[in-house]
Amino acid sequence: MYGLTRATTTLVFSAAAGLLIWLATQVSNDHVGGYWARVGLVAGAGLLMAVSQLVGGWTKWGWPRLSIPVLVTAFIPVAIVSLWIILAGEPGSGWFHNHVLAWSRDIHVSGLVTDFLYYIPVLAFGTGLVFGFSFDTTGPVVRGRNVAVDRDRDRNRKVAPVNGLAAGEPVSAEREATTTSTGRTMDRETVR
Repeated sequence: MYGLTRATTTLVFSAAAGLLIWLATQVSNDHVGGYWARVGLVAGAGLLMAVSQLVGGWTKWGWPRLSIPVLVTAFIPVAIVSLWIILAGEPGSGWFHNHVLAWSRDIHVSGLVTDFLYYIPVLAFGTGLVFGFSFDTTGPVVRGRNVAVDRDRDRNRKVAPVNGLAAGEPVSAEREATTTSTGRTMDRETVR
């Protein structure tokens, strides 16, 4: 059932992301407003693809939460680099556009930035996708009393032996390492 739910939500959200990309193709790229509308629609399509996995994962019965380590470690660097290139590709000669190009020349990355200008929609899609990866479901909330009951049940459960050994029983090398010269097994090391 879980696989079918994820497959269905992935299909539905892929169709919605495709619709956003198609809408982006209908917006004029000749002025700054249209440029940012196109970039935003494509980034939204990437976000939808990540959300499809989040919604499909709700079979864990958890609520979505923001993962701060993923946001800080992955999304923020991706957003900075992508936004740098997206600003460099902005039409016209706006303040940000001019300064980003000048700063790119100053730090000797203008060739790299220029090469990536052709792939601005890919960068926008990827940035939206990585932002969506910053979210996850938490899983069901377990009450403290149920945990204690489950722990007691697991402790009393009989474990079937594997290769003649019960689970958790030390193998022969571990038994020999804990055996003293008298042949007794020590629980702890001798303190001298």
